[in-house]
Amino acid sequence: MDEAQTGVAIQLEPLVARVLAANPSPFTYTGTQTYLVGTSDVAVIDPGPDLPEHLDALLAAIAGRPVRAILCTHTHRDHSPASRPLAAATGAPIIGCAPLALDDDGPRSDAAFDRDYVPDQVLADGERVSGTGWTLEAVATPGHTSNHLCFALRESGALFTGDHIMGWSTSVVAPPDGDMGAYMASLDKLLTRDDRVYYPAHGPEVTTPQRLARGMIGHRKQREGQILRLIDQQVGAIPDMVTRMYVGLDPRLTGAAGRSVLAHLIDLNNRGLVRAEGELWTRAA
Repeated sequence: MDEAQTGVAIQLEPLVARVLAANPSPFTYTGTQTYLVGTSDVAVIDPGPDLPEHLDALLAAIAGRPVRAILCTHTHRDHSPASRPLAAATGAPIIGCAPLALDDDGPRSDAAFDRDYVPDQVLADGERVSGTGWTLEAVATPGHTSNHLCFALRESGALFTGDHIMGWSTSVVAPPDGDMGAYMASLDKLLTRDDRVYYPAHGPEVTTPQRLARGMIGHRKQREGQILRLIDQQVGAIPDMVTRMYVGLDPRLTGAAGRSVLAHLIDLNNRGLVRAEGELWTRAA
């Protein structure tokens, strides 16, 4: 079956089905993937954007079964807004990440924050939601956003990774809320786990999760090394770094690349390796 087919529930394993929303873009890949967990009763993970056709597809996939929880990994507008009409239609509680709404008009390569998200219950790291034959455990993974959670399906070894680790691209880490130090620590945290498969909100499932997590860490360290070498070559302005680091980049992503470089620089500054001098960055004395 076509992985990019929207509005159709695709069974991935006995306890997990996926429904793709019709919101493809250069930033969301084929769109936001909503997951249904359970058989006789279900949880819905990342209900996605508030699109009437996506809500209809979710209700068709739920097929009248009790919905125990509507779980959100974070509050970007391609993930959480459909929680409200879905809750109204099913009576299910909205559970998961904490609310977060920031005024952030900088260039982004992901959706803005959902300012209307109001959860009935916020899950802390290690807290669980369960139904008939399934248990989902919150795994705090700040970095992409400060409120980001993954959800571990204990019965099968699956981890729903939201935007922390995606199946098609690296995650956006955009200050002021995105934090590169926290993101790296969250990647390290996943390396201590033995998850069997990652189900991201965008892109295909990841069947070699440890390898991908290590690759993500290596990629970020490579970017960090590039930045330090450019600073040593007196290339200290972020736009100049982006030009040198991201050759052939889609122009629509230039601003977001600059935010990623800034996230690295803030982390390097926090570690005492670089400092800002106006718009330029230099090595710390």
